[in-house]
Amino acid sequence: KDERIVVLETENAVLHLKLAEYQGLAGRSTKEVLQLYAAHDQQMQFQRSSVVTQLHGAIKKRLKQDLKSLHSFALELSKDFQRQSKTCLYQLLAAVQGLQLQNEAMQMFQIKAFDLEQSLQEVTERYEKEKQKRKALHNSLIELRGNIRVHCRIRPLLPFDDAAGHSQDRQRNFSEKVAYAADDETVLVKCSRPGHASVNKTFQFERVYNDLESQDAVFADVAPLLTSLLDGYNVCIMAYGQTGSGKTYTMLGPQLEGNLAFAIEEESELGIIPRATQEVFRLISEKPPGSYWVEVSVVEVYNNEIFDLLAKDTCGKVFGVKRDVVTTREGKSDVPLLTHETVENVSEFLHLVNKGLQLRVTHPTLVHAHSSRSHLVVTLTITTVVFGDNFGTLWEDEQTSQRLNKEASFTFPQKMRDNKSTSSSRASSPVQLEATEKMKQVKTRLQLVDLAGSECVGLSGVTGAALRETSFINRSLSALADVLGAIAEQRAHVPYRNSKLTHLLQDSVGGDAKLLVMLCISPGQKYLTESMQSLGFGTRARQVQRGQVKKKNFPVPSKGK
Repeated sequence: KDERIVVLETENAVLHLKLAEYQGLAGRSTKEVLQLYAAHDQQMQFQRSSVVTQLHGAIKKRLKQDLKSLHSFALELSKDFQRQSKTCLYQLLAAVQGLQLQNEAMQMFQIKAFDLEQSLQEVTERYEKEKQKRKALHNSLIELRGNIRVHCRIRPLLPFDDAAGHSQDRQRNFSEKVAYAADDETVLVKCSRPGHASVNKTFQFERVYNDLESQDAVFADVAPLLTSLLDGYNVCIMAYGQTGSGKTYTMLGPQLEGNLAFAIEEESELGIIPRATQEVFRLISEKPPGSYWVEVSVVEVYNNEIFDLLAKDTCGKVFGVKRDVVTTREGKSDVPLLTHETVENVSEFLHLVNKGLQLRVTHPTLVHAHSSRSHLVVTLTITTVVFGDNFGTLWEDEQTSQRLNKEASFTFPQKMRDNKSTSSSRASSPVQLEATEKMKQVKTRLQLVDLAGSECVGLSGVTGAALRETSFINRSLSALADVLGAIAEQRAHVPYRNSKLTHLLQDSVGGDAKLLVMLCISPGQKYLTESMQSLGFGTRARQVQRGQVKKKNFPVPSKGK
């Protein structure tokens, strides 16, 4: 054990020696490692400092170059700024001088504008005065010509004029022309009887149209009357004459065969009714918007009964409905429940008139294959909107103003009527304004009448129902002659109610209304008797003037016709 202890102690001492040696080696290795680390750090620092130095140099060099370039750019910019500043300063000075000049010019323009406004106001006042003078002179001219004017149109000979007349006169040449336009105001008629010398008779009218004059020429003399319509006067234009004398052609124009539609393709052939409507809308277009509106009604007087040709059934189909004409408290004629359609242009008007024409009664006779058996009355009602303050200035003529004041209504309903058919002529208005706005509306009428032709029963050859129609036609024309005769003689009572036709036309015949009678004459020998009757009617109608009293009998269709 002791030996073992000695051995172990010896080994322990050896191990301690080795441990001390290894510890010395480890210490040296650590120092070397630290030295290596330090050397490495120094190497890295050296390398970094070298790169930094190089970068610093490069950056410094680049900065110098950039500074130099920037300095050069700043110098150029400064010089350019100075140049632009000078330019802008010059421009600003020029602009200031220009503004001063413009201000001076503006002041001059303002002075001129003020002077022009005053001049315009003076011119406008003079224009209004001249406008009123023109209206007064126009109406005076119409009155000098006669509130009832008569024009005469002689149609050309037509193929059916070659047909023979009465059986006892077959040897005579009935296609011979006996009526001529001697000049613009004279009709010459050659009257001859077997065994007697020929006698020439002349008739004077305001205008006479020969068989070569166009529809344009006829309407040119009608158009001035339409100005009176917008001046506050009722106007009536009617075609009077025997069957087949060209009344419907004069009033409507040519019609398509088998259809009563207008042949609008030939506008130069349009008659008075479509042309008058065109002129009315042209005149309205020159007025302030919304100050006028137009309603149309189409009726026929058949067998002394009035039929509304625009009335519709529950399905919206147009059919003629019998109406009656009454006299209102104001003494004006009115047709209760008559259909009035609002129209805004000529196309809408022609569409409605065409509908009415399709219901008009026609019947063939020996004189005319499409003889109208009723009087057609197309009425345009023009409503003028007038503010209460401007009512006196719109019509300065005292008599006209007083007359229209009686006719004016003072307030409007509250909403605008739909542009469709209405069943009342007075109950509502197509333009509705607030009830609080005190306004007036003045209604004037343009009645365009295509009268049925007067007939000689022996010439037309009608029998049965057609004969009864002829009787009513001639009675109504006789009533019209009686009314014009009463007006010519200035009777206290004018028999408007003797016929539905004259009752319907009461507001447009006589008084301040303007009436134009277009006599239509057939030139052939066969129609000489009827032509003479028509010319006699026109001669007496011319005598209806203000202040003139004529004590002669008015020619009427004879009872035997």
